[in-house]
Amino acid sequence: MLKTGSSFVALFICICCSAQQAQLFEPGLISDGGVFGLTISPEGNTALWVKSNGRRDTLTVLQSDKINGRWTKPVVASFSTVDAQWKDVDPMFTPDGKTVLFQSTRPVPDRPNRTGFDIWAVDRTSSGWTVPYHLGNVINTDASESYASVTGQGHVYFMKENPAKAGNSDIYVSRRINDVYQEPQNIGLPVNTEQFRESNPFISPDEDYILYFSSDSTGLGEVDLYISFNKKGEWTQPQNLGTKINSTLAEFCPFYHEKEKRLYFSRQKKGESRMYEDIYFIEIDLKIFDK
Repeated sequence: MLKTGSSFVALFICICCSAQQAQLFEPGLISDGGVFGLTISPEGNTALWVKSNGRRDTLTVLQSDKINGRWTKPVVASFSTVDAQWKDVDPMFTPDGKTVLFQSTRPVPDRPNRTGFDIWAVDRTSSGWTVPYHLGNVINTDASESYASVTGQGHVYFMKENPAKAGNSDIYVSRRINDVYQEPQNIGLPVNTEQFRESNPFISPDEDYILYFSSDSTGLGEVDLYISFNKKGEWTQPQNLGTKINSTLAEFCPFYHEKEKRLYFSRQKKGESRMYEDIYFIEIDLKIFDK
């Protein structure tokens, strides 16, 4: 999946030299060794992420609001579970900031035996969050769907297990046409591959690039972050985001804030009895990869 040749090497070196090293996001307040999956509202004043405690036995969405330039003490988001009745993960603001998609194992209407993650949504109003609602059983199936992000036109990109390839995951898209979600389609090569895992897609508002992680064996760590651009309906050969972002550890859950020109992502280190997970950010213009 990595490009080869002198032109790519030159680009890779240029990117590594020009970008600052990724930094821990709000250490102690938000990044405490047991969190992942940050999203921030378009205006930059509301942050949501997942509290994992490093073991994934409890997964809850937390919220902090920026007041006078400072993030407030995190609280459980009103739409998430407070007593571990179910697991909630992967919050993601829509480009207009009016809705958040997330995935949950909470009971699904008319599907009492479903146990995996489904895509849900909650709307943001002047008085707070609405009651969460399920996105239906065309986009959702008995297989787990996760890490859903949405374009400005309402098309939803997400990960699901590929039924034809045991143990692998691929990135799918469900297009929203006349306010109806269509049958999800595998976005195919060169993003999805037969031999590696592809997951955690962040789609840009204009659907002109996609960020995601891959277990590609030519990468730097367990899983790395990649980018591919949409050129006239075709995805370009993915590019590894380089050593300022990727490491020998696992990088995942990418989120790009267009206004801030910041890439946020999560990094995980496996310990003996738990995982250590934190959120990082780097100031970067993704156009430098569009060569």
